Amino acid sequence: MLTTPIPGLLVFELPVHGDARGWFKENWQREKMSALGLPDFGPVQNNVSFNDAVGTTRGIHAEPWDKWVSVATGRIFGAWVDLREGPSFGAVYTAELDPSRAVFVPRGVGNSYQTLEPDTAYTYLVNEHWSADASYSFLNLADEDAAIEWPIPLADAEISEKDRAHPRLNGVLPVPPRKTLVIGASGQLGLALRTELGNAPHVEYATRDDLDLTSASLLSARRWRDYDTIINAAAYTAVDLAETPHGRQAAWSANVTGVAALARVADHNGITLVHVSSDYVFDGTLERPYREDDSVSPLGVYGQTKAAGDAIVATASRHYILRTSWVIGEGKNFVRTMATLADRGIDPRVVDDQIGRVTFTQDLASGISHLMRTRAPYGTYNLTSGGSSLSWADIARLVFDALGHDPARVTGVSTDEYFATAPGPTAPRPRNSILDLGKIRTTGFVPREITSALTEYLES
Repeated sequence: MLTTPIPGLLVFELPVHGDARGWFKENWQREKMSALGLPDFGPVQNNVSFNDAVGTTRGIHAEPWDKWVSVATGRIFGAWVDLREGPSFGAVYTAELDPSRAVFVPRGVGNSYQTLEPDTAYTYLVNEHWSADASYSFLNLADEDAAIEWPIPLADAEISEKDRAHPRLNGVLPVPPRKTLVIGASGQLGLALRTELGNAPHVEYATRDDLDLTSASLLSARRWRDYDTIINAAAYTAVDLAETPHGRQAAWSANVTGVAALARVADHNGITLVHVSSDYVFDGTLERPYREDDSVSPLGVYGQTKAAGDAIVATASRHYILRTSWVIGEGKNFVRTMATLADRGIDPRVVDDQIGRVTFTQDLASGISHLMRTRAPYGTYNLTSGGSSLSWADIARLVFDALGHDPARVTGVSTDEYFATAPGPTAPRPRNSILDLGKIRTTGFVPREITSALTEYLES
């Protein structure tokens, strides 16, 4: 495999086996080529271009899909120009292709081919069905900035009038990146993702009112091939209500049925699915932090639905599952409640036999962005804020202390004591919610330490 000055444009040498009868080659072999580093881009259509005369020149076209181009017979000169938004816009690469060489052309890279022998045919696989509604960008074959040295001068080449009329580089509309969709954009994590990802044109935010995951028309609700990533920040998280008949139904609908629909959309369209899970998939009986490969054993309905959702998302070819715990962000949450009680002079009784780490949504959003940006290996990652593991009572004392109140005002009680007088059903809680952060640290992401993160949160 040969890399090029254009990011993602890859050239492959293909073994050609010949004898007196002719030759044979494996034009596309998914397993071998993926092992060499070719993206598993999921082709859905195969096209053949046959050219009678030497000098037939087509392009420069940047289609909204990926292509695998290989010569069946003859020889061609290929020219590629990066027409995507970004620092490599305008980068040029040229090479000759014959049956022993193929090229992978990423979405948004303009490509053009000039035949060097008569009766030349080349084939290309694409990962989107051709559509008259598809949005292209084009570059003039004679553009002075690209300055392509055509083997056969364009004045002597066979070129369509349409290709002759394409704009120069300074008039090209750059191809935008594939989109990112954040689902659950009005929740705690959704709001943090708005801050992290910003208002770039390729980032979209959707609430439940904007996109119904249980709709039968979800597969056609959007032009999904235009999307690179879906971040599922939506979930049913009322762990106690999930133990009621109505809550159980709502939890399974949001956390399993909706997630299954998203996984189908993602897998069908080559989209990366980012899904947020929970420490509740574990029963909390281990005497060490939970790793990503530990067996799930949820105690209650909420944990069962999250474990089921994880199993479904894991079937998507491109997925990140982020297991987290004790989430703190905008809106009502434990830290805000403790801060209010401290200021009002109320001395709370807080559970001290559940141990874990809080996760500030800023850290969770930052970790998600890191995985997307670095293209870390797909799979499951634990992600919480860093530092020592604490009980809920310990965290309450930190809040009191940070606000200038006496932390001794917080009284620790057992989970059983705390819920003894609860008016309705309560979900069983894992006593050990500590998640091992070793795996995500290997990707280069280091979450903030809890005490400094807490101080920053309270100040803001």
